[in-house]
Amino acid sequence: MDIISQGLLGSAVAQLGAKKSEIRIATMIGCIAGLLADADIFIQSSTDTLLFLEYHRHFTHSLIFIPIGAFISAVICWPFAKRHLSITRIYYYAFLGYLLSGVLDAFTSYGTHLLWPFADERIAWHLISVVDPIFTLALLAGVVTGLVKRANKAPTFSLIFCTAYLTISGVQSERAATVQDEIVKARGHKIEKSIVRPTLGNIVLWRSVYRYQGNYYIDAIRVGLGQKRIFAGTSVPSVDIDKDFAQLNQDSRLYQDIVRFKHFSNNYLALNPNNPAILGDVRYSITPTSAQPLWGILLNLEQPENHAVYTTLRQHSKRQRQDFIDQVLGTH
Repeated sequence: MDIISQGLLGSAVAQLGAKKSEIRIATMIGCIAGLLADADIFIQSSTDTLLFLEYHRHFTHSLIFIPIGAFISAVICWPFAKRHLSITRIYYYAFLGYLLSGVLDAFTSYGTHLLWPFADERIAWHLISVVDPIFTLALLAGVVTGLVKRANKAPTFSLIFCTAYLTISGVQSERAATVQDEIVKARGHKIEKSIVRPTLGNIVLWRSVYRYQGNYYIDAIRVGLGQKRIFAGTSVPSVDIDKDFAQLNQDSRLYQDIVRFKHFSNNYLALNPNNPAILGDVRYSITPTSAQPLWGILLNLEQPENHAVYTTLRQHSKRQRQDFIDQVLGTH
């Protein structure tokens, strides 16, 4: 999730195990440890712009790395915490802060290498957006109250709330998947590959993507407390790299970058309808019914010896923002 939520989660978990006299220093250590896993974003290359995609949420987010990440966090915190705590207590709070960093990211759709090095699969449960204000504010309330009152009751309640929120999101995901099945049957299609994922900042409006006979079909599904609503979207041809890029030498840098992006996107590949030179990840878009990807790689087929260039497409209009808000609220 976003870096603020990661730091708050680390602080909240550290507060749970803290003595009353140590809550403030535990909060700080837990926050630093909670943020450290995302330091992998600094693994970048100016010539290979896909390198950060490969290593973001990689080994630093794996379960087996938790003790190591906690140790690194403890070393970072030791110079300013040694006057208050022993190295054992510093490591203890760092361990608590680091403990759930990778697990939290697995609840999003981005994918996390939780089982590295035993498996190279990106685990993604598609239950929460990378930014969700309700989840973040619940953590913030618990951590701040815990600091003020020097008690771990508040972070306990906030973590219980966040767990319940994720559980509700799981129910919402199942409801959205059921509606997706209804859409598919109404169209006379059969699902070959599919995903439903929450849109930005909420668990009410979901993006539905499924593949059928060489096309991805994209819709938005609202599953609030009342009647479900479907916002019909569009379709876009799926990409088969062995067929669509058969002219490329499989040993070329460009072809290998396409394979890397295929792995990152879990093979949800489609060309940007507004710019066919961009191979995009169809799971993500600014608007939930659009086929324009949120990110992709810029391809120059005339220069296969060069790396593909990672690019983002975050431009959106006032009308698109308003349409999204209306869909979330059910007033569209």
